[in-house]
Amino acid sequence: MTDLLPSLAPLVVLVPLFAAGLTLVVGRRARAQRIISLAALVIVVVIGAILLGGVDSAGTVVVEVGGWQAPFGIVLVVDRLSALMVLVSAIVLLAVLVFSIGQGLADGDNETPVSIYYPTYLILTSGVMIAFIAGDLFNLYVGFEVLLVASYVLITLGGTESRIRAGVTYVVVSLVSSTLFLAAIAMVYGALGTVNLAQIAIRITDIPLDTQIVLHVMLLVAFGIKAAVFPLSFWLPDSYPSAPAPVTAAFAGLLTKVGVYAIIRVETVIFPGPDLNPALMVLALLTMVVGALGAVAQADIKRILSFTLVSHIGYMILGVALGTAEGTAAAVYYIAHHIVVQTTLFLAAGLIEREAGSTSISRVGGLLASAPLVALLFFIPAINLGGIPPFSGFIGKLALFQAAAEQGGALAYTLIGGGALVSLLTLYTLVRVWNLAFWRGADEVEASTSRLLRHVNEAPLSTSTISGSRTTPRLMTFATASMVAVGVALTVFAGPLYGIAERAGENLDGPQRYILSVFEDGTEPDISGVIEEVLDR
Repeated sequence: MTDLLPSLAPLVVLVPLFAAGLTLVVGRRARAQRIISLAALVIVVVIGAILLGGVDSAGTVVVEVGGWQAPFGIVLVVDRLSALMVLVSAIVLLAVLVFSIGQGLADGDNETPVSIYYPTYLILTSGVMIAFIAGDLFNLYVGFEVLLVASYVLITLGGTESRIRAGVTYVVVSLVSSTLFLAAIAMVYGALGTVNLAQIAIRITDIPLDTQIVLHVMLLVAFGIKAAVFPLSFWLPDSYPSAPAPVTAAFAGLLTKVGVYAIIRVETVIFPGPDLNPALMVLALLTMVVGALGAVAQADIKRILSFTLVSHIGYMILGVALGTAEGTAAAVYYIAHHIVVQTTLFLAAGLIEREAGSTSISRVGGLLASAPLVALLFFIPAINLGGIPPFSGFIGKLALFQAAAEQGGALAYTLIGGGALVSLLTLYTLVRVWNLAFWRGADEVEASTSRLLRHVNEAPLSTSTISGSRTTPRLMTFATASMVAVGVALTVFAGPLYGIAERAGENLDGPQRYILSVFEDGTEPDISGVIEEVLDR
């Protein structure tokens, strides 16, 4: 099985790309598009599971594309972190796709036009996978651009005024971030003569310290915008809520995590030193606090969840900023937890919108009585995100706090206190949503209306009254319930999963293991020998 791993790694990118092409060919046949898209993502989930199991037991998989030896060719690197991100992302993307299929079957093409939605969604999947397995900065940039190009289309589906306005903000911010990233890549290549991560890690100590800091800051700013780290998170709460429910769920779960993943790579492989760790810890604290306070001030469920998303990015940055294997392991587990739980909450928000016609907590009430299943599907991930024991949110936060306590220092203890406070604020915010949207009666809401009434009477004053009923599509409920089950599984199987995260943290404790995975002897190969080998072939 281990011999097959190098062949399987590129398929997480190629399968969705090939499927995207097929969906374009059958663009006018929605049923065929759905089948192709589902089959592609199921295959990616299976491949992700095989890669995670294989990498965890056999070690890092390195694929030299075209047979060109690193660093002269494109290298794909799948370690425990990459494999875990691929699997979790594939599961989330599959669940969101099922949710969107259910919504599309119920509403037609108004929210998600199938002719462009499915190929674009698959291209987004490919971009995410490229970013996770890229072994060099330029292909990491390519992965970002592929997923961003797809996201530009998805965020403006439907062409409403609010979506176009949010899309413009999102596009402008993304282009600025991409420009900074590309400039940073050019500076890295100019200073070191390479963009391969392992080779950069070898050569980085040969340049002056001030140059290292400039390159470090440039990369962190570019990735900080993508990860929505304070003060570069201003764009997110206005961009995500305006998109269709499944698109918002996919964005919230994955796009910012790709930025956090890139930060982890930068901090563990290229710049493993503690030079900027205190600054990152301060930014982590500010991200947590500002995001939580923003959530408290909102009255719309989607905006509340968007601000909590920003807030919990701070926990991940905290784990990375500690600069220890324990902190990185806690951050890895928390990323996996947050991808699942945040996506689930946005899917639940989509169900609330269908049941009540709105996501504003000032206009919604009585859902506990009218839609008890939706109430349950929101409640479980909500208390999970709030960090209530024994859920994965509590486990992840406890691991982060323990790693911070082991490091010690005033700043670390301040972060522990800030993290605990933010957790309470998150819980308060979500309890507030529960009390207003679910607990209070519908009669307490002024001018309460529902877009999807349970019973619709046509011509009530006529003798020929016709009664009908409309309910939330089962596929949408099934997809959300499946994600709730995955979130619970993160708790039930917390031991094995955290074991993988710990081993991933050990691999990321300094660049040496990554270098040895790419270069077997830990040194750069001689280009003349590589050329002779290619000519001999």
